[in-house]
Amino acid sequence: MINEPLRIAGEKVARERVIEVRFPYTGEVVGTVAKATVEDVRRAFEIARRYRPALTRFERYRILMKAGEIIAARRDEIARLITLESGLCLKDTLYEVGRASDVLLFAANQALVDDGQVFSCDLTAHGKSRKVYTLREPLLGAICAITPFNHPLNQVIHKVAPAVATNNRIVLKPSEKTPLAAYLLADVLYEAGLPGPMLSVVTGDPREIADELLTSEHVDLVTFTGGVAIGKHIAAKAVYKRQVLELGGNDPLIVMDDADLDEAATLAASGSYKNSGQRCTAIKRMLVHTAVHDDFVERLLAKTRAVRHGDPLDPATDMGTVIDEAAAIEFERRVDEAVARGARLLHGNQRRGALYSPTVLDRVTADMPLVAQETFGPVSPVLRFASIDEAIALSNATAYGLSSAVCTNRLDTITRLVRELNVGTVNVREVPGYRLELTPFGGIKDSGLGYKEGVLEAMKSFTNTKTYSLPW
Repeated sequence: MINEPLRIAGEKVARERVIEVRFPYTGEVVGTVAKATVEDVRRAFEIARRYRPALTRFERYRILMKAGEIIAARRDEIARLITLESGLCLKDTLYEVGRASDVLLFAANQALVDDGQVFSCDLTAHGKSRKVYTLREPLLGAICAITPFNHPLNQVIHKVAPAVATNNRIVLKPSEKTPLAAYLLADVLYEAGLPGPMLSVVTGDPREIADELLTSEHVDLVTFTGGVAIGKHIAAKAVYKRQVLELGGNDPLIVMDDADLDEAATLAASGSYKNSGQRCTAIKRMLVHTAVHDDFVERLLAKTRAVRHGDPLDPATDMGTVIDEAAAIEFERRVDEAVARGARLLHGNQRRGALYSPTVLDRVTADMPLVAQETFGPVSPVLRFASIDEAIALSNATAYGLSSAVCTNRLDTITRLVRELNVGTVNVREVPGYRLELTPFGGIKDSGLGYKEGVLEAMKSFTNTKTYSLPW
């Protein structure tokens, strides 16, 4: 069993109070982590605020590249650790470790990029023969990063790697449900040469330490990925601090009447069941043209029945558990409610502990809570539409605006959907979750404030732009 102390400025700090980490498939305790006090959090921020990193671009590059090499060499071990704390199957966690290596690679290379600009001032009759220069500097205070359970390594690394690349100090609070990968990443970065004061990891009860995380005078920026209710609480609490909030989605797959239906069904199954459906960009609603509805549903059912779900540690398993039994019970309740209101259950809705089967429902209507709210699990609800106008209206009739997927071959349809869908991303003939770790990612409405994540955008958020001018 793994027993993890806190990491405060690189120092291991044990505490008598601990949080148990359980394997969702069996419920057994696989590790414990120290439960931080308010004083622990305060000390981490004070150390971070006092420390002034002086790493050169090359040194930051070398640290991030070495960390990536260590993670790649320990790929199987790290994937197994993530599976044990999250219940995600090994196929998903091996993929996650690969994505984490990509983040480190991109962040390392961006650390080498000169981010300054030059503006000539003699552009108008009122100008002078001067030049204005810009440069990006790390924040004066610390970054507070709060991450969710669904990607225990990748969500963390998307915040930590850009912080390292920009010479910032960061205090990380991972989900108390899946904290083990975060501690492993911290140790990897220390091993790669990261100075301890640049990264601290604290785990604890949010009811005890949240206020200090959000209101500390030493914090300049709060970056959070998680649920809407908590995100809005953070927005109200962390007053006059920069906030980067990624708050989930209710992403549609729109299948037009000219779509390649086998491709659409393949994308539908992958987008619904990968990571046990626990992705902000998972397909939460399938909007299908009436002309192809029946054929699409048959293909989706075939793909769903082929998904092997069960023991997450079995390399042949396609889908493991959801995060805990409470989550599985909630999915079962929502599906039962939809069926009671007229939806037709075609497959699944079977639960054993935290193991919840891939589930397909037809005849779903937009007012059912199953699709009106974000259902963060492996459920495929199918809704019908008769025209592109109706598809757009259905897609936009949600409080969220993160991502979307479109299956069509018509350029006029694509251009209209790209223009009129109220989301941060439109992926054509791909799942809503497709992205490069380098590219901008984020949503609007209840999905976020419009600030983007992804390595490039995070590095912009994590820096201050300074301008200066010279007479030459």
